[in-house]
Amino acid sequence: MSKRPDLVLLIAIWQFITAFVCVIGIAAIAIFAFPGSIGRHVVVNVGSDVGAIFGLSIAIILLVFFIGLSVAGGLGLLLRKPWGRILSIIHAALGTINIPIGTIIGILILIYLSRSEVREYFEGNL
Repeated sequence: MSKRPDLVLLIAIWQFITAFVCVIGIAAIAIFAFPGSIGRHVVVNVGSDVGAIFGLSIAIILLVFFIGLSVAGGLGLLLRKPWGRILSIIHAALGTINIPIGTIIGILILIYLSRSEVREYFEGNL
């Protein structure tokens, strides 16, 4: 078994951190968008709140998707799975939308995971 490339662990940790931030985002939506829903039952006026509820539902679905992508990619990297590298590339590409930090980190991860020695490390585990 070849030695793990240096930054693979750091990239996996980055993915777990972004998953945690998404969990915080879901909690923030729940707390701030529906402040009366904490600790008691709230009746929502469907006629005036449909757009807001729809938008927040889409946001939560996207955050849950990104959490799954982040955790799966990070675990795949740690377990030396080829699909982990692919999910991490997708994660990095989507992360470039988060200007400026996500863009910089995403591009660096894309460059690193495209290097031949990193690609060979994951392809050796088929």
